[in-house]
Amino acid sequence: MSIFVSLLGLAFLILIHEAGHFFVARGVRMNPRKFYLGFPPAIVKTKRNGIEYGVGAIPLGGYVKIPGMHRPAAGDLDYHFARAIEEAPPLGRSVGDLRRHLEENDYAGAVGALERVRAALPDASLSPLAQRSAERGLSEIQDSLAPDAYWRAPTWKRVAVIFAGPAANLVLAIVIFAALFMSLSGSYRLGFELRGTTDSVTATVNDVLADSPAAAAGIQAGDRIVAIDGKQVDGESIRPTIQDSRGAPVTVTVERNGKTVELQPVRPEKSEEFGVVGAVGESFQVTWEVTQEIGRSVGRLVTGDGSDVSSPVGIVQGSSEAVDQGTDTYLWVLGLISLSLALLNLLPLLPLDGGHIAFSLIEGIRGRAVAREVYERVSVVGIAVVLLLFFIGLTNDIGRLGS
Repeated sequence: MSIFVSLLGLAFLILIHEAGHFFVARGVRMNPRKFYLGFPPAIVKTKRNGIEYGVGAIPLGGYVKIPGMHRPAAGDLDYHFARAIEEAPPLGRSVGDLRRHLEENDYAGAVGALERVRAALPDASLSPLAQRSAERGLSEIQDSLAPDAYWRAPTWKRVAVIFAGPAANLVLAIVIFAALFMSLSGSYRLGFELRGTTDSVTATVNDVLADSPAAAAGIQAGDRIVAIDGKQVDGESIRPTIQDSRGAPVTVTVERNGKTVELQPVRPEKSEEFGVVGAVGESFQVTWEVTQEIGRSVGRLVTGDGSDVSSPVGIVQGSSEAVDQGTDTYLWVLGLISLSLALLNLLPLLPLDGGHIAFSLIEGIRGRAVAREVYERVSVVGIAVVLLLFFIGLTNDIGRLGS
């Protein structure tokens, strides 16, 4: 159950990311063509105002299709129409006309040529595979020639749409941290963490903070708390009982190695009190500190130390363990993952968001588009780096699981 909850949390983070792209794209009139919960193929779908909304069969976050991410190129026709032309050679005439317009950057003429290809397609006797490929090509090229295509938009609009995904994850992380600061504001605590399940918190101590009242009292990881001030408690009543002390000394009784042990009295400490402004301020501070640490981790990776890198396997394992330790712990971890997802996507590598932002800025400064071939070559390098990071992370996770 905890693994299911952790997977659901990761899917939610990805969905938030894609929602950021979607709503900002709509806001700048760069109308997305699709917005899915999960990934296609669709289980259910509907179309409203030219946008296809659906629920995908692959439950991994969300999917947004923004039109015309790249300037249309003649080479796109080979990918989409090669099989169709092989099966129906007369189709090559209209496709060749479209190719000529694209090679000459005559996009107005290409729109008419595309319609002639569309008109010729029903007369061609094609296999289902060739038919689907050609229809997909018509749709892709029509989107790339549309007035609201991504590549046609001003630089600031392109940057805004792409940055909105990481920004959504960043804002979510700050909101989660702020909510946790407020929920824990002014509470009394001894400084230990209880184990838990997806349904409840147990009375067994999972961890003890150093230099905390719990450590001073002698509470140890693995102890099961059975009573506070002689009153029997369970996992759900431990925190309220400590709260009721209002800072007065309490005596904790634990079960350790089959024996009941009464520990020395200790005074709970009161956490700092935060209002909304204070909680948001602390949230920004935590976000900055974590960002610095992630930056240092990337620096260590460059020098050959990849021990901090984790793959989705490790992320799911860590978040599922956090689920077992209680809601607060899980939300902290979810906030950290959301922040990490934002920062990872801002790396200036294609096909990550940071790579698209970098190329949009370069094109804005140059005043003309970067050649499609450059995009493709840089994307190959970016994908190779991402795969390398995944491999390093997976190796680390396997080592941790094995130990």
